[in-house]
Amino acid sequence: MTSATPFKPIVHVIDDDDAVRDSLAFLLRSADIDVTTHESAAAFLRGGVPGGIGCLVTDVRMPEVGGIDLLRHLRGLNLKVPVIVITGHGEVPLAVEAMKLGATDFLEKPFSDEVLLAAIRTALASEQDNARRSAELAAINEKLASLSNRERQVLDGLVAGQPNKTIAYNLDISPRTVEIYRANLMTKMNASSLSELVRMALVTGILDRAKDT
Repeated sequence: MTSATPFKPIVHVIDDDDAVRDSLAFLLRSADIDVTTHESAAAFLRGGVPGGIGCLVTDVRMPEVGGIDLLRHLRGLNLKVPVIVITGHGEVPLAVEAMKLGATDFLEKPFSDEVLLAAIRTALASEQDNARRSAELAAINEKLASLSNRERQVLDGLVAGQPNKTIAYNLDISPRTVEIYRANLMTKMNASSLSELVRMALVTGILDRAKDT
């Protein structure tokens, strides 16, 4: 098994063919993409699914555990890692099944280096985007947790599109008090404008819940 440098997304190549593994590893390293290879899906799973996965590139037919079984296992673990499935001639039905199980793409042999690299770069970009969204959501939720109950009530009113007077009436407080709570929650949420506050609400789903109330 070959290793990869840390702190970068890692492509895990899973194939029981030594020549294929070595060829794909060389290609990815030449493209400055970190790669780790595994001789089978069973070997990959025996070590425990590692962290820092950028995406998986796996053959669909392998001994012990095939690509389809691997996808089922990842789904059972609720891991939404991008998976690119490599298929041979006549294996398109298996590839379609793989897509239904969460694979992001499938490539029919023979495929060009450029096609594989494009698929991997697309998968890595998608995974990095998901990571950014997850980090943003965590940060917003942390800010939400710092709000008092009353500040949260004012926030719910704001993202529902209610003016200060309506929020004040619903909460049985004065419009001036609403303005104070609004200023406080804008500071705590680190929002420079109401539009930014609404965007945060969209990220967390607060806006959708407010529409249902």
